[in-house]
Amino acid sequence: MEFLQPTTWREAVEAKAASPDAVPIAGGTDVMVAVNFGRLRPPRLLDLTRVPELRQWDTEDGVVRLGAGVPYARVITELGNRLPGLAMAARTIGSPQIRNRGTVGGNLATASPAGDAHPALLAAGAEVEVASVRGTRRIPVADFYRGVKRSALAGDELIAAVRIRPPSGPQQYSKIGTRNAMVIAVAAFGLALHPDRRAVGTGIGSAAPTPRRAPEAEEFLAGELDGLWESRAELPAATAARFGELVAGAAAPIDDVRGTARYRVHALSVMARRTLTWAWAEYREGDRTCA
Repeated sequence: MEFLQPTTWREAVEAKAASPDAVPIAGGTDVMVAVNFGRLRPPRLLDLTRVPELRQWDTEDGVVRLGAGVPYARVITELGNRLPGLAMAARTIGSPQIRNRGTVGGNLATASPAGDAHPALLAAGAEVEVASVRGTRRIPVADFYRGVKRSALAGDELIAAVRIRPPSGPQQYSKIGTRNAMVIAVAAFGLALHPDRRAVGTGIGSAAPTPRRAPEAEEFLAGELDGLWESRAELPAATAARFGELVAGAAAPIDDVRGTARYRVHALSVMARRTLTWAWAEYREGDRTCA
């Protein structure tokens, strides 16, 4: 196995262009597990840990540009107030050691349906910035997932960053697994309220062939909230219940060793209802805080 180790972003994209079969590695929390268990035997590994551009984040025109190599631990400590949904998801990932190594870029590159960052990115309406020697392009995260562990990346492209606009309203994230820590999600759900544009964002994880939104649920809730954004009145229980049903209806889960399809559907309906209740309570509390 050949080991490529660029030290600049330019060298990295040139190496990927010259060797499209090279598997990028940063934190290694997914790649090395697959290698160690014999599920992955790439002819080349492309080590990106020495590329400083990937480990930086900044703000451009009000949008956070999160380098693909920024580890989850830094998302939590440095961006928890700007990107609360993603920070919530990051706190559920593995152990402290894994959070110190694992990256959002790696989660995207693996494109696993159970990736913990995906629901938060979908709910926030993130964009994935990818690059090659041919140039740079941005892909809406909802269009990035193409199948089970397949993405929209071309063979010569690398993930440079994720672009996320900080929310104008509350975000929530919920995950259920077979135990409380260091567990692959049985199902996960991300929610974002966008009062500035009277919209709702959702993200479903580990309950379909790819991470996905729940568009019908988003449209329903946006309509129900149309008269509540200004008044910040209490959310009707029937609205939360129906939202949960529509989220569950957007899933397409399977039975596997972690849980049954029926259980995943039920869990999603509960998580969607609860996260909405929490998010709306936070939105209402913000009104009282500002008063």
